[in-house]
Amino acid sequence: MAVADRGRRPVFPFTAIVGQEEMKLALILNVIDPRLGGVMIMGDRGTGKSTTVRALAELLPEIEVVAGDPYNSDPHNADLMSDEVRVRKLAGEALPIERRQVQMVDLPLGATEDRVCGTIDIEKALSEGTRAFEPGLLARANRGILYVDEVNLLDDHLVDVLLDSAAMGWNTVEREGISVRHPARFVLVGSGNPEEGELRPQLLDRFAMHAEVRTVRDPQLRVQIVQQRSEFDSNPQRFALAHRKAQQELSRRILKAQQLLKKTEVPYPLRLQISEVCSELNVDGLRGDIVANNAARALAAFEGRASVTAQDIERIIVLCLRHRLRKDPLETIDSGYKVEKVFRRVFNLPAPENNGTAPERDPLPR
Repeated sequence: MAVADRGRRPVFPFTAIVGQEEMKLALILNVIDPRLGGVMIMGDRGTGKSTTVRALAELLPEIEVVAGDPYNSDPHNADLMSDEVRVRKLAGEALPIERRQVQMVDLPLGATEDRVCGTIDIEKALSEGTRAFEPGLLARANRGILYVDEVNLLDDHLVDVLLDSAAMGWNTVEREGISVRHPARFVLVGSGNPEEGELRPQLLDRFAMHAEVRTVRDPQLRVQIVQQRSEFDSNPQRFALAHRKAQQELSRRILKAQQLLKKTEVPYPLRLQISEVCSELNVDGLRGDIVANNAARALAAFEGRASVTAQDIERIIVLCLRHRLRKDPLETIDSGYKVEKVFRRVFNLPAPENNGTAPERDPLPR
């Protein structure tokens, strides 16, 4: 599992990252349940957004794929196979299998739609009668993580394409009457600095969770972060080795949670209260209700339980709803505080403290 074992320079370990608990929890939950719908991470420059996402990819266990398949098709799950692999499977062919590290694909800001979705060679298709398709970044990202830094600067049309593919799990390319599709189920992670502009509300709503990261103000924590970074830069192999046990333990917890997720349920009274919170906050549509239920299930599975509790919902409700509230330019109250306040009223809990949200809780045991 360790990066050093694969002969590459180690990436900063996920378990060594100090603070930014909202971001870490949101990423872990989306890895446990990739169907959640992705994470938007907004915050100050230099707060470890990119470092954390790349660290998460290195943490994940290897997956089985069909050897030679450009879409990382799952050899056992028909929903995660390309059409070509499914045909071979139905024909009784013994599919060659190999293990591959989960892909983390970076989407550059200047990428074109063809680079993202793939291209069809029309001339070759017409002359030879074959579907000459050159896979794009969405093909590489299937069953992995697609990371878009500065997503708020990306063209809205491309953001739409990414969100549609992430929601449907398939990418379809059509040119001149020729259509090609392939599986594209990935965890979509976007990050950005709010000073450089926000996403349109319609697009922001499509992200399952919204994590806010802020510059650490505690001097002791700042010293700890600087010291760790210095140790990593001076000897990455030794630093990675020191955190190897914690990395392996977290990797096992994620794998176990993925297996437990199918058995995890949200009791009906809690589902009713989640919907009551969404209704009181005037959240448009039902996406907020669905995401909150699914995120709570993923958290319960991560904690090793098959039933969701009110405490699980408390930890994820702000992440799932803060970006779905209608914006009032004259509003001075933080949206996270509003979500927390309504949640506590509906669940008969004491009101939040003056700054709004409860103290962050580290999802990783120390």
